[in-house]
This record gives sequence, structure tokens and C-alpha cells, in this order.
Amino acid sequence: MNILSIQIGRAKSFDWKGEAVATAIFKSPVPAATIGKLGLSGDQQADLTVHGGPDKAVYGYSAVHYHWWKAQLPGVDLPYGVFGENLTIEGFDDSAACLGDLYRAGGAVLEAVQPRLPCSKLGLRFNDPAMVKRFASAGRFGVYFRVLEDGPVKVGDRVEKIFSHAEAFPVYELARLYFDPGLTEAAAARALSHPALNDNWREMLSKRLKKA
Repeated sequence: MNILSIQIGRAKSFDWKGEAVATAIFKSPVPAATIGKLGLSGDQQADLTVHGGPDKAVYGYSAVHYHWWKAQLPGVDLPYGVFGENLTIEGFDDSAACLGDLYRAGGAVLEAVQPRLPCSKLGLRFNDPAMVKRFASAGRFGVYFRVLEDGPVKVGDRVEKIFSHAEAFPVYELARLYFDPGLTEAAAARALSHPALNDNWREMLSKRLKKA
């Protein structure tokens, strides 16, 4: 695996559906950056209640998804970073990443924490509100990482899995559970008992169970 592209973005205000919306989803490529506990140097998040923080410090997305999306969205410009990711990674099977797995990316060590769930900002980025539902249905979520060791990264750096959690629970499975309208306690039990599941996801799944 290697880093194909690195993206950062600054929070800006855009007109969306007649309202001013602040977002940093419009990201630009950079040749290198430093990864710290709260993300990449120069990268911002507009709404810290739902974006950023230690458990969403770095967003990684597999480059292979771009081939699929280009077939689904003919004629749409799809530069790396269009989905809001910080790291576009070649050879990364993000669907196989499990909670608590560790990866060395350049000089940083990252822990797989959770999938990216689509929000309205994705609709703004594509100028298409339907993109939120399309992204969720596609099941190509990418992975949010926590930073265990700070370090520099540059385009072309190697990405290597250095630890596989003993309780192999795919990060993508959290999204499947979240979107399951008939979610049961039995189905959610393994996720809720996983030692690497963060408090935010415990709360989210618990709320989904009450609704179901």
C-alpha cells in the first residue's frame, strides 16, 4: 500500500439550499503534511460536533473506489479528495480494516476507529443532495483513524498494517448495523462488547436499537 494523494481543506462558507453553510470538505492536494493527534497540518473542520477530534483525526479512502465511482458517475469530475479524505491510499482494502487495527503511514501510526457516514456536506460537495443516500448505499465508506504516533507523511509513502486486533470486527460492519432498520440487540452485541469501540459509536448504536 502507498499514499497516492494527500488532501487538506480550510473551513469556508458556501451557499447551499439558500443558507450559508460552513464546511472544509473542499480539499486540495499537498505533497506532504505532518499528522498530529487532531489530524493533518493545515486541515480544518467546520463543525467540530460531528467532524474531527481524536477519533476522526485522519480520513483514509481506497483509491480503488475511484474506479467504481467513475463508472457510476460518468462525466463527473472526481479528483482525489472529492469524498473529503485526507489520504487516498493505493492498495488499501478498507472493507477489511477492523476496529483496533494499526497502520504505519509514513512516520505516523494510525488506529482504525470507525467508518465515515455521509452527511449533507457531501451533497454540497457534489452539488447533489442525492449523493448522501448514494454514498450510503454504495457501502464504500472509507475509514477514520485515531493517531497513536505523530509523524510526517508525503505522497508515495508506504502504508503498512502493523497490528491486527485479535477480535477482528470490520469497521464497515458498524455502518451496516447503523443503517439496519431492523437492528436487534443480538446483532449489535459483538460490536457493543468490542474493546476498541469508542463511546460515540456505543451511544449511536444504542440509540438505533431503541428506534428499531
